[in-house]
Amino acid sequence: MSAALTSLRLAVSHRRGYVPVASTAVLFLALLAAGNSRYYGFLDGQVLLNLLINNAGLLVLAVGMTFVILTGGIDLSVGAVAALSTMMVAWMVERAGVPPLVAIVLAVAVGAGLGRLMGHMVHDFGVQPFIATLAGMFLARGLCFLISTESISITDPFFATAAQTRIPLSGGTFISVSVVIALVVVAIAFGVLHYTRFGRGVYAVGDNPQSAELMALPVRRTVIAAYTISGFCSALGGVLFTFYTQSGYSLNLLGTELDTIAAVVIGGTVLTGGAGYVLGTVLGVCVLGVIQTIINFEGTLSSWWTKIVTGALLLAFVLLQRVLTARRTPGSA
Repeated sequence: MSAALTSLRLAVSHRRGYVPVASTAVLFLALLAAGNSRYYGFLDGQVLLNLLINNAGLLVLAVGMTFVILTGGIDLSVGAVAALSTMMVAWMVERAGVPPLVAIVLAVAVGAGLGRLMGHMVHDFGVQPFIATLAGMFLARGLCFLISTESISITDPFFATAAQTRIPLSGGTFISVSVVIALVVVAIAFGVLHYTRFGRGVYAVGDNPQSAELMALPVRRTVIAAYTISGFCSALGGVLFTFYTQSGYSLNLLGTELDTIAAVVIGGTVLTGGAGYVLGTVLGVCVLGVIQTIINFEGTLSSWWTKIVTGALLLAFVLLQRVLTARRTPGSA
């Protein structure tokens, strides 16, 4: 009986998650149509692909954040962990002579380790996710300044090659190495969330952790794994950002955690957990990218308009989620 009830709850949560994702898709198409009606060449293939090229790092961060929010948590440390990754890679490659691939693996491992630490704090010690990850944010940012207070430029040819390599597509368009890595991360996350027992556990824990415990699901392992994945993705996103900037800097990616949360929520993932999709997160990142592209095409607007529009959209989608939550059926309560 409890198994049937849990299945019903997950089914209702999934149906509840369709509406925000559909809304995001409509919004994305509307923004494209508006841009195309105002600016010549707005829908050129390379302009659209640039949405992914310019936001590959944010997309990877948002995938990790999706896992955490699906469990009903939040991760405020993603920007700081990504910045720490840039500093570690830059310092190891330029100052310590560590081979680039080894430096990247070590930086990603540290990011995953920090994520795991925060997961333990949340589940084992009962610390609120906001506080646990805020502490993680301060820790990671402090470690950045411990490594160096100045920017460290990366001159290793590996990073120059990674940044400049163009993977050709049809019609003379291209994507970057970072886009390929980001899409691989998306594909793996999609498969894990929708076709594995762990993925079903993530949704179950976010929907109702008490029911998940009664169903003998590994709640502790699921929560810790979700934060570990977020830390891993944060560090990997930092590596992609390093490809983009060819440097590491302690003040990199300030406020990126808010952009990441906004992308996930605008992409339809419910803040209370249990409902959402990785492909919705991709749409959320693309929506933010289109807003920035429109502002760039306009040429006369301040970049702060991106924040203003993003804030308005975030508020709208949170309100939409509240409406959908209030209309949940009695069987899903």
